[in-house]
Amino acid sequence: MKSSPPPSTSEAPREEQARDLCLRLLTVRARTRAELAGQLAKRGYPADISDRVLDRLEQVGLVDDAEFAEQWVRSRRTNAGKGRRALIAELRTKGVDNDTIEATLADDEPGAERARAERLVADKLRREKLTDGDGAKVMRRLVGMLARRGYGQTMAFDVVKVALANERERRRV
Repeated sequence: MKSSPPPSTSEAPREEQARDLCLRLLTVRARTRAELAGQLAKRGYPADISDRVLDRLEQVGLVDDAEFAEQWVRSRRTNAGKGRRALIAELRTKGVDNDTIEATLADDEPGAERARAERLVADKLRREKLTDGDGAKVMRRLVGMLARRGYGQTMAFDVVKVALANERERRRV
């Protein structure tokens, strides 16, 4: 973190307004430094004031991109079933740098993403009617669902193919 010069007396009220805006935004949900900087710029705050406010918020622990990324990934995996590619895209959109993204996703076990995809497909398949003629339609729908959530096409196709075969066998018995 760079140290900024202290604010002049004319900048102090403006800096306080910028800090209050950031605190209001952080009350709603956690945000990255880039998101807060964007909001400050959108409202016309100069870069030096934004930098001082954001540096101070980082110092006191209210803005932490690494912690944000970990919480975001945990939440999006649990609640939306997002795959690695979707998570990377979302974190980039939020302004998280590539090193932080890689560090956050590095702890993912090799088979964990496939297991999440299998759970998503199994949940969807339970609600599907499987008649003889609509296998291709169900396959497209499920592969598309996984693709929209950031799973690779090859893995999605393989997971759906196996799940459909297992579900047909289960229903046959």
